Amino acid sequence: MASFINTLNPTPFGFFDDDASFQFEADALVTFVKRKLGDDILSVELTKKQIWTCFEESFLEYGKIVNEFQAESHLMNLLGFPTGSNMSGSYDVGPHGKEQLFPLENLEFLLRRAEPYAMEAGIGGSYNTMSGSIQLVQDQQDYDIYSELKDENGDALFDSAQNDPQTKIKILDVYHFSPQAAYRFFDTTSAINYLNNEFSFESFTPETVFYVLPVFEDILRAGQMDISNRVRRSNYSYRISGTKIRVFPRPTQSNPKKLWMRIAFSPNPFNPSYPDAQIYGVSNLSNIPYGNLRFQNVNSMGRQWVRQYTLAACKEMLGLIRSKFSSVPIPGGDLSLNGSDLISQGREEQSNLKTSLNEMLTKLTYSKMIEDEASAVESMQKILRHIPVPGGKAIIVG
Repeated sequence: MASFINTLNPTPFGFFDDDASFQFEADALVTFVKRKLGDDILSVELTKKQIWTCFEESFLEYGKIVNEFQAESHLMNLLGFPTGSNMSGSYDVGPHGKEQLFPLENLEFLLRRAEPYAMEAGIGGSYNTMSGSIQLVQDQQDYDIYSELKDENGDALFDSAQNDPQTKIKILDVYHFSPQAAYRFFDTTSAINYLNNEFSFESFTPETVFYVLPVFEDILRAGQMDISNRVRRSNYSYRISGTKIRVFPRPTQSNPKKLWMRIAFSPNPFNPSYPDAQIYGVSNLSNIPYGNLRFQNVNSMGRQWVRQYTLAACKEMLGLIRSKFSSVPIPGGDLSLNGSDLISQGREEQSNLKTSLNEMLTKLTYSKMIEDEASAVESMQKILRHIPVPGGKAIIVG
């Protein structure tokens, strides 16, 4: 009887044909499946290759489910990592991927998520900003930002190479401030604005005097300053509407200055301002660099699941074969075949095996294990509260 290793193309895909542990298990599974299906009493209409096909399918299904839960635990840390398309080997088996590794945690996902907020705050981000100016004209208040805002070479910023494809301009800063001037009409540091006559006291050094002020004094002085700024200073401001900006007050000089602005364009998520190879890295479950598991590395629990799933798959396959004939004529009557029963049994057992494996792995995701560990610590603390402290000492050195 030909063994697995001596058979040409024993499995459809050949993912594990070179694995010595898989080869040994394949020969044993032939005996296991046929005996479980009653081959010693009635011949089982399954060839070795059909059983080995179910074996390969079963281990692929096991590896798929395990890799899915591993990805659930680590996807956040793998984002941006080189994808599965870079794995070597025609079938992406074992060491060509990262399925057998325990990766270290990182915060790259969170930092990347925080970059847009840093950009809005003007303290970082993934995209550069630009500055330019609009040449003000005497007696003209309205200007078109998209055509009149230019760089040092006189080129419109809207037509910049950074704005490709062209999108709207985002105004970050307009450098249009009121001139600073000091007025003797109102001096916030003048002693006459303090209630020094009521609350003064001297320090140990004669040249320093402190004053205790009520809160309403600060509020009144803040209001005085605001009114002073509005009345005595020029009311510099601007208003942006669509592509236009209107400046206040109206320029009156014969040779007005330039109005400077800092802008940014709507960020292109696939084209940041610096080279970033992570854009072409892992983005979702489909391109995580996980290959097929290696049978030699799977423990007894996993192997037993594969054996049971192989048996269930063989039941379904045998049922499909027997369903081709509802009965077989024999001398003196007909022999009824149990094809439909085997199909339903096989599919039900496969479904139950998948459910049990999923339930177990759900409890073993890293986030769930952290929750269980925290719960265990709390329970332990409750128990330790009831332990009497010997000799009135809270610390015991054993």
